Amino acid sequence: MQTDRETLLNAALDHVPFEGMNDRALLAGAADIEMPESLAHVHFPQGGAGLAAAYHRRADAELREWLTVTRPEGRFRDRITAAVWHRLSLVQPELVRAGAATLALPGNAALGARLLWETADVIWSGLGDNSEDANWYSKRATLSAVIGTTVLFWLGDDSDHHMKTRDFLDRRIDGVMRFEKAKASLRKVPGAVAFGDLAFGWIRAPRRRNLPGKMQTR
Repeated sequence: MQTDRETLLNAALDHVPFEGMNDRALLAGAADIEMPESLAHVHFPQGGAGLAAAYHRRADAELREWLTVTRPEGRFRDRITAAVWHRLSLVQPELVRAGAATLALPGNAALGARLLWETADVIWSGLGDNSEDANWYSKRATLSAVIGTTVLFWLGDDSDHHMKTRDFLDRRIDGVMRFEKAKASLRKVPGAVAFGDLAFGWIRAPRRRNLPGKMQTR
């Protein structure tokens, strides 16, 4: 059963293609379901940014469930690619475009970066990443960058079935895996582990794995 907030989100999203991801879409959705404007702002105090975040996190929740049920197989790079590709299939380009425009505003940039990080964490965690040191952060940082650039490419891709985006994603994931391989090779160099522990040994993954910012499911 949908909550009032979910009902409002769905109603507001119907107006986003025409109004943008903003207060106008939020209040138009509230009017559709006869919800007072004051209550709409209680559910989404950030207005359009809150709508964008809720839409993004809903897709992340669907991705998390997909990874739990489906568990992609193959090489690790193929599994990451499959996860990113599936994540794209869970959203509509016009809504993502509107959300990106809102999150690109200076006051919302930190939220936008946090959302990309959360998606990267869903993927790494869903694929069984158990790193506990600085690798926890570096893996999510590099994948966040891949997801961000891939989404931008996808929004401008008019090829059949977005195959140009798939090729772009494959190249970007190859870059990530080369980076991870280089890190692994570096640890085999005499003294590298000791130096790494001295420089970064104090870094640990957060217990609840929710950085940067609090993971929200609402």
